[in-house]
Amino acid sequence: MPTEPESPGPALPSGAPTAEPQQAASTHTTGPNPAGPTAPVTVDQPPAGRPAAGPGRAKPPAQAVRRPVPRPAPALAAGRLATVLPGSLPPASADTMPDWLEPAMAANGIGSFDWDIRRDVLEGDHRACAIIGLDSMDQGRFDRTAGSFLALLHPEDAPVVRRRVERAVAELGQCGAYYRTVGPNGTMRAVRFRGRVLADAFGRASRMVGFVWDATVELHKRDRADRMALLREERSRFIKEAARALSEAVTVRDVARVFTGLPLPGLPPDGLVLASFEAGRAQVLGASGYRTEALAVWDRTVLPAGHPAAEAVRHRAPVFIPTREEFRASYPEVWEPTSRTGRGSWAFLPLVASGRAIGVCVVSFDDERELDADERTLLSTLGGLVAQSLARARLHDAEHELAAGLQRVMLPRTVPSVPGVTTAVRYLAAGSGLQIGGDWYDVVPLPGGHVGLVIGDVQGHDVHAAGIMGQLRIALRAYAAEGHPPAAVMARASRFLADLDTDHFATCAYAEVNVDYGVVYAVRAGHLDPVVRRADGTAAVVPVAGGLPLGIDPDQEYRVTRFSLDPGETVLLCTDGLVEARGMDLDEGIARLTRALARPMPPAEEAARDPLEDLADRIASQAADSSEREDDIALLLLRWDGPAGGLAAQQLRRRIGQADLARISEVRAELRDALRRWGVAEFIDAAELLSSELVTNAIRHTDRDAMFTARLYREPASDGGRARLRVEVEDESDLWPTRRTPGEQASSGRGLMLVEALADAWGVEPRGSGKRMWFELSGTPAT
Repeated sequence: MPTEPESPGPALPSGAPTAEPQQAASTHTTGPNPAGPTAPVTVDQPPAGRPAAGPGRAKPPAQAVRRPVPRPAPALAAGRLATVLPGSLPPASADTMPDWLEPAMAANGIGSFDWDIRRDVLEGDHRACAIIGLDSMDQGRFDRTAGSFLALLHPEDAPVVRRRVERAVAELGQCGAYYRTVGPNGTMRAVRFRGRVLADAFGRASRMVGFVWDATVELHKRDRADRMALLREERSRFIKEAARALSEAVTVRDVARVFTGLPLPGLPPDGLVLASFEAGRAQVLGASGYRTEALAVWDRTVLPAGHPAAEAVRHRAPVFIPTREEFRASYPEVWEPTSRTGRGSWAFLPLVASGRAIGVCVVSFDDERELDADERTLLSTLGGLVAQSLARARLHDAEHELAAGLQRVMLPRTVPSVPGVTTAVRYLAAGSGLQIGGDWYDVVPLPGGHVGLVIGDVQGHDVHAAGIMGQLRIALRAYAAEGHPPAAVMARASRFLADLDTDHFATCAYAEVNVDYGVVYAVRAGHLDPVVRRADGTAAVVPVAGGLPLGIDPDQEYRVTRFSLDPGETVLLCTDGLVEARGMDLDEGIARLTRALARPMPPAEEAARDPLEDLADRIASQAADSSEREDDIALLLLRWDGPAGGLAAQQLRRRIGQADLARISEVRAELRDALRRWGVAEFIDAAELLSSELVTNAIRHTDRDAMFTARLYREPASDGGRARLRVEVEDESDLWPTRRTPGEQASSGRGLMLVEALADAWGVEPRGSGKRMWFELSGTPAT
């Protein structure tokens, strides 16, 4: 409770020398209170012979309860009060009181009190008694001492009154305050007092005299002002917190969640509705305090012109309806469905952003109430905050939907299923901006049942980068599907991007996987190396020869790196967003990725879901949980399952371009791997040499592409189980090979001689267009 010290309060001594018992006139006393004004107290005259307060320090004035008694002689009052009134004129004599003092005090409802400090006796006049309410109190509660007076005060106020009076007594000064008195039935009165301590001839504190007056009304005004100040502070804090929460709301759903959970200080609503307007139709975005069926009648409908929400939107001004009767009279056509909600008053706040009404929020109360100016201002301010947040959220949702749609179009909707391999893909947009960028992945079925893997990243994180990515993905897919070798695919894609003249470049990795034998031919253009998870559970980066990013040098040539997979092994391709972030360098990111890839995986036949999907989820979630991620992520996993039964298909078929002499060495390497997997390693040296001779002759002397085919046949076990390798090279030329006898210094012309010498059988066969040359190698029978 507020207090108003009017002078420093001296410490009141616990006791004082007592004087001879004497009759004391009834007086009113007041004591300071920290929470309110002091109240005067009336004291009965002590019975004859009653001793005064015992020795010791004096205590604060105590209230006494008595029947009204005549006021003491004017001479006594004049002698006490003249010294209390600052600047007052001295009385004509010590035994007289100015004629104007009593009427002035009576007219202003002021009572007086006198506390004899040494005898600890309180005296007060009739007005002081009435102000404190002693007439209605139990007279047995008050015995004219300071202790009994303090017992009448509110427990919070009594210690404050004691401290101030003690300070005034110690310093022979003044004191004053508010305090509250508590009656027998719990009623309280607020009183204000002011008193001064008088000294005797020896300079010791002798008595305190002063005034008391009723401060209940004044205190109520102060309390109300304090409550209003507190409420304004709470509302100011509420606006700040609401603005912060709404500024953090990203989507329309977030705005609706924040709005419907707002606690309005001093104005708790019983119902909240947030609705937007699109093409004249209202759409309820969120609500609290309403049944679903009560709002369904207005959701996604055109509001009638006579609806208060439509009026608020039309005029862009709030509509406040304090009573049900006013709603019924002003909006009769919509009263019937509104009345079923049970609300008694409403506030319809238009949501206006950039000069356009985009929605309305409704605040309703069960009881009828007339909102004051402060409350209307609070609601109007809230409506403005919600409008700005909703406009921003709608724009964000529209941009996000656009980005998501573009990304869905740019990336393949489904990954084709290729027998012999299992794939899993993931895409994670950047955590900020439009959440669209130039990262992409692709899985391309190739001729001969093989599969191509593509991963790439176009510079930038905007719609322009996404558009370039879409064009580049389609071009690269077309080049791969035509059957071009990996180096040619990458070189053509680089030339294509340079021809677009976009000032953008792209990093890319392309891998062609021989599904029959698990051989991977990889080429890299400024991109990350692939990571392979081996059959023993370890994972490591496979170094691949790299070149410049696509689009920088149209004439860039790329080198191919070849590596093999065993059945069950997995190759991973990803963009740099997976392994690079703020606070994490590339080496640390790759090390973390290899650790995640090397974790144990259950066998595919024992899991309810393909373990490769679980692995992709684990890697993607690890990246998604990182607060440092600022880039898009594309992830592509391929596991080579191998042929049915665990044995590689015993046929190898490849097309070799006429101008692609480097392809010959690749075919030789594939043939070596195939023969090793087929279990006929003894054929490797001869088969490799003869195949190279036939293919070289076909592309050098015919100006045509050549088709290379190698097949392994096995005799039944009953016939010895001998293996037989047949290699065929087809071309479209009708010119047949001619056997020559070169000299010792000749550098060519020995191809057919080698075939005759090393092959168990060989020949040339005509085709519909062109010819087929072949040779066979036979193994030893199985023992």
